[in-house]
Amino acid sequence: MTDPLPTALYTATQVRELDARLIGAGTPGFELMQRAAHACWRALRRRWPDAGTVTVLAGSGNNAGDGYLVATLAQRAGWQVKVVAVGEPQALKGDAANACAEARQAGVVIEPWRSDSPLDGVLVDALLGTGLTGAVRPPYAQAIEAINESGRPVLAVDIPSGLCADTGALLGHAVRAEVTVTFIGLKLGLFTGEGPDRVGQLVFDDLQAEQAQVAAMPHEAVRLCPDTLPRLAPRRPTAHKGSFGQALVIGGDLGTGGAALLASEAALRCGAGMVTLATRPEHVTASLVRRPEIMCNGVESTYALTALTERADVLVVGPGLGQGPWGRSLLSLAVQAEVPQVWDADALNLLAHGAVELPARCLITPHPGEAARLLGCTTAEVQADRPRAVRELARRFRCSALLKGAGTLIADDEGRMALCDRGHPAMASAGLGDVLAGVAGALLAQGLEPFEAGCLAAWLHAVAGERCADGGRGLAAGDLIPQVRHLLEEHAPCTK
Repeated sequence: MTDPLPTALYTATQVRELDARLIGAGTPGFELMQRAAHACWRALRRRWPDAGTVTVLAGSGNNAGDGYLVATLAQRAGWQVKVVAVGEPQALKGDAANACAEARQAGVVIEPWRSDSPLDGVLVDALLGTGLTGAVRPPYAQAIEAINESGRPVLAVDIPSGLCADTGALLGHAVRAEVTVTFIGLKLGLFTGEGPDRVGQLVFDDLQAEQAQVAAMPHEAVRLCPDTLPRLAPRRPTAHKGSFGQALVIGGDLGTGGAALLASEAALRCGAGMVTLATRPEHVTASLVRRPEIMCNGVESTYALTALTERADVLVVGPGLGQGPWGRSLLSLAVQAEVPQVWDADALNLLAHGAVELPARCLITPHPGEAARLLGCTTAEVQADRPRAVRELARRFRCSALLKGAGTLIADDEGRMALCDRGHPAMASAGLGDVLAGVAGALLAQGLEPFEAGCLAAWLHAVAGERCADGGRGLAAGDLIPQVRHLLEEHAPCTK
């Protein structure tokens, strides 16, 4: 499996520093701007080769300079071109001013922005760059809305205007692009929050940057792909079931037994040596019929659970657990087990309510609503800055945290952060989180640390969802389990 994008993810500040280092090393800023414009023009012609008409909407910074140079290239190629100047051309400085002058010299028509400005052909968004932090103000807000309402194809220069480069949050208004061409370093906000909904096809161009300089620049997170994922070691010929851990899944209150069954089957199929399920006695028969390899135990109290936790190497706690007396009592015993644990669903809700404290060596897997309850804030606040939220979860609970959603983020309390940019909208279905918890539990049972298990589980789960999504809507959580197994074997074969 090949991946065309780099793996390092940066903040806007880090990319600006990298840009400054390239200039300081001898590459003129205007040369970098010209390279960016050529990258955009190549992407535009590949996507819309017969368009023939381009309208560039330009702001007042270096992003606008890129846009003016794109207009120059289109003009020289014989296309119908105009620039709608939302930012005053006379306010441009430095390289951006030189780019505007080059466009004028090439004969590009430059018109001031009006609310009724006609927008024709392919629209090039060169309004606002990566430095934007506050809310988009007029007239840029109105220009962005006009772009989105035009029905025209849109190419965004570096980042869709109005999208926060660091968090993926919408800064009031943001362009929805079909293609985004980004430069030098990948910005974290392109991949999480609202980024996946606004970026469209992402094209990356390093602008011929020296790779040694890029590699020396600190980055904010790592994008997960086969080259950056942890791997399970091949199994020895003498391996046996005891070599790969016993995973105990605790959950499945009345009415939600399926969640615990899904987690258990996922743990079994991802290679845990033995899988035990502690659930309501009413669910034992269903478990035996569905998957007799899982050792299903009906438990009514902590007394019945004690012997199971003593034998377990890993716990997966929370799928279908409920927040009633039964779930609370089982969770109160689970916290005493000195083994790695995955906490999901109602285990997290009970943690948020202060009913228990999280033990050491845990991986928690909240969705944004659960993360908000854990952090004492709103879901909107979590989504507005997902990187901050996942880091705070890891710090506050001294654990590894996996924040689900588009652009899943994994962080630990040592400062590491990774992002999974895979997945499919068909995965918006109940039960998929239970499968993810089971996958992570199996990886813990086979020796991965919580952060590593979270990274590999998130990627396997997301890519399996993509493979299962060919049929579109109606994807069931159980559909992922066979695919996850195949993917794990592709990534880390069982034998050499």
